Amino acid sequence: MSEIIFEVTQEADGGFVAECLTDGVFTQADSWEELRANVKEAVAAFYFDQTQRPASIRLHLVRDEVLA
Repeated sequence: MSEIIFEVTQEADGGFVAECLTDGVFTQADSWEELRANVKEAVAAFYFDQTQRPASIRLHLVRDEVLA
């Protein structure tokens, strides 16, 4: 496995939510820096007993804006 991709959305309160597109990995944080650390920790925990771990982690920030 070469890469794992997370879809990241920003909540109304300013925090971030990250959900893996391929596996059941999910985390959240109040800041982008905290989210990066939480994603790394969540991936390490999810793959702790597997021989193959992702070589890289991609955070894909999705921004949805409604103009009225």
